[in-house]
Amino acid sequence: MVKRGSSYYVPTVAQSEPIRDPRLFIHNLVKRDPLAGFAEDVRRGLSARPKRFLPKYFYDELGSQLFEAICLLPEYYLTRAENEILKRYSDQIAGYLDGQITLVEMGSGSASKTRLIIEALLRRQQELLFIPVDISATALESSSRILLQSYPRLKIEAYAADYFAGLAELEKKPRGRTLALFLGSNISNFDRDEALRFLHALRKMLHTGDALLLGVDLKKDRAVLEAAYNDTLGVTSAFNLNVLARINRELGGTFDLRKFRHRAFYNEAAGRIEIYIESLFKQNVRIDKLDLEVEFAAGELIHTENSYKYDLTGIAQLAASTGFELSHTWTDSQKRFSSNLLLAN
Repeated sequence: MVKRGSSYYVPTVAQSEPIRDPRLFIHNLVKRDPLAGFAEDVRRGLSARPKRFLPKYFYDELGSQLFEAICLLPEYYLTRAENEILKRYSDQIAGYLDGQITLVEMGSGSASKTRLIIEALLRRQQELLFIPVDISATALESSSRILLQSYPRLKIEAYAADYFAGLAELEKKPRGRTLALFLGSNISNFDRDEALRFLHALRKMLHTGDALLLGVDLKKDRAVLEAAYNDTLGVTSAFNLNVLARINRELGGTFDLRKFRHRAFYNEAAGRIEIYIESLFKQNVRIDKLDLEVEFAAGELIHTENSYKYDLTGIAQLAASTGFELSHTWTDSQKRFSSNLLLAN
């Protein structure tokens, strides 16, 4: 699993929010109560065949903490591998574009890995405008304040929005040469059509000569992949099952988590890890705030997430299909993960 954003509460009225620090401005484009969206999507997902949940709902406060713990697990190589690449090659990455660079990041979250790119750019230029986009205004303000304390020459203009609303807004704004970031193999959570749609929208926001740094997890041995999503401590299981606990907390659900289990396996033909919640028994669950009774058969699966894995040919095809050229690929020392520079052409 890879974090695509979060679902913390944010104000429901679209607005731009001046923050006391003159170097920080947050545009809040979230127009509806996220709890209402959660309820609608849970109803739709549990009424579907097969049943499903959207992965963005993993990230309530507890889910976000569990994900941070997952990133520290020995089996979950993705975060360490990407950090290794960015520590080793950030100056090369920053040096690919000429002139004064503006940095844009989609799904910025805590922006912890982004620091390495920020520092590399600030070694090349006197000041830097950073434009993070994330669904959570709370997370944006928190991470932005921490970054501004660390980097006096940094300015931040943030957008609390989903990806497509944020990209549409950025498309209207004049910018200089831009380096966009989509880190953490977040692209893996999109199916093929969704990935193409997202990259087309991102390319539309960029100008010719701009670039995208795209983090992508690579295809590898099944055992390594499956271990990353089935850790021995059970943290990934707790993360996956937390969506049921969230339904209990927020929507009055009666899920007994002991009657469900986490399942994750590699579908080699489709090139993806598939993640599910399995009902261990035939059972009924009531969700009071939806006035909904849900039946589960023994062994029935709720699909929660896919995580696609790519080879270098697949990455190049993805780039070429969306108006980019794959200019350079960096990998970690064990060739598990890739950071790919895509030039807008």
